[in-house]
Amino acid sequence: MDSKFLLYIAGGTGAIFAIIVIAYMALRKKMMGKNTKYIAQLTEGTKQNSFSFEVFYQKFYITIVKIPFLRRYAMKLRRRLEIINLEDEFLTRKQTAQIVLKGLLICIPLTVVICLVTSGNYVLLVALLLFEVFFIETWMEGKVDKIDGNLLRQQIDLFAEMRHAFHETSMVEEAIYDVSQNDELDVARQAEKIYEVLISDDPETELEKYYDIAPNGYLKEFAGISYLTKEFGDRKDKDGASLYLKNLNNITQEMQIEILKRDKLDYVFQSLSMIAITPVLFINAIKSWAVNEFSFTKSFYDGTGGFYAEVALLIITIICYIFVRKLKDNGNTNIVGNTENPWQARLYKKKWIKKFVDLFIPKDGTKEYRKARQLLKDSASKLKMEWFYINKLVCAFVIFIVGMLVFIIGHKMSVNYIKTNPTSDYNLMRKYDGKRRRKSSDCYSK
Repeated sequence: MDSKFLLYIAGGTGAIFAIIVIAYMALRKKMMGKNTKYIAQLTEGTKQNSFSFEVFYQKFYITIVKIPFLRRYAMKLRRRLEIINLEDEFLTRKQTAQIVLKGLLICIPLTVVICLVTSGNYVLLVALLLFEVFFIETWMEGKVDKIDGNLLRQQIDLFAEMRHAFHETSMVEEAIYDVSQNDELDVARQAEKIYEVLISDDPETELEKYYDIAPNGYLKEFAGISYLTKEFGDRKDKDGASLYLKNLNNITQEMQIEILKRDKLDYVFQSLSMIAITPVLFINAIKSWAVNEFSFTKSFYDGTGGFYAEVALLIITIICYIFVRKLKDNGNTNIVGNTENPWQARLYKKKWIKKFVDLFIPKDGTKEYRKARQLLKDSASKLKMEWFYINKLVCAFVIFIVGMLVFIIGHKMSVNYIKTNPTSDYNLMRKYDGKRRRKSSDCYSK
């Protein structure tokens, strides 16, 4: 293994350790301030002497939101969890900290192993680190999907209690209030929110606001039929059954079908994401086998052809991995980003960028403009036309830069190969070392 590479790893580890020590000392100095001491005096006697994971997760959350790289993942998780937990800040921070901490415990040892295994092969190193990022993101989304699935299962129990409560009271808002008092169910917070919507001064406006924060469409349907039943009363069908209870049964059946569909998707795709990246893991093994068995392949792998083949395999693997993730998407709560002032809008406000982007945007009223607008509507995208073309131009720029780097590296490899390996061995037979030659000669002598 290259000594310089090990030196870089040791230096990086030492730098990270030094940063942690400095951050710890800074936080300790800050916590020794007057306000902190005053709060400590007020809370003296109320704290537990034993270690508490509840407190640890809250402190860990405050720490990770201050670190730029971890903050991105923490905010992505938080945006989904706060919709599910609905105004429960303590639980949202706890679950976010739990998922990020487990991700770090997986990511750090895995990064060290990848750096040690792929020493000298920078293409494989970049590929594995990239797939490690993809794997961690998929794992974190899976954790949130599990929480969302548990919420969906709890909704079935909530609706079962709702039917009994409605039979007793015959009033929608009172029945919802009764079931919202069940603290054992996390979905009870959603029922409490729907109850607040129904008893508000302007329930129609509040209902529209709840539609924007509801974790799934089934709670939206439940809130909608509850509002209509409260405003216009419950009606009977031809058999004399309650239409409200009948709609609850229909929603429950849809949820049961959705749960079965998600379970089936999880079973089918449980290992397919990892299988999609396995071709990259065996690049070195196949290369070593081919060079040992057929000596003429060394000129291919050491030249530009082998380098371009590795890059092409990496790109194909990334595309397959993204397709698998899209197929596994079960349509649950998506991460809602900033749609009021995203990075595209901030970028478009700059004059020279605006002028450049406007050169590619089709004029309003043209066939191309109507086609792009229709595609955005069909995909239910919240992007504006300007933001959409900024995304296209940024992707084109990134692809151009990556392509240029690949061709520059390939050209340097070709020049270096010509200078250092002027001849090629086209022997189709397997290369023999000294021991194998002696064994073969002994066999012929006998």
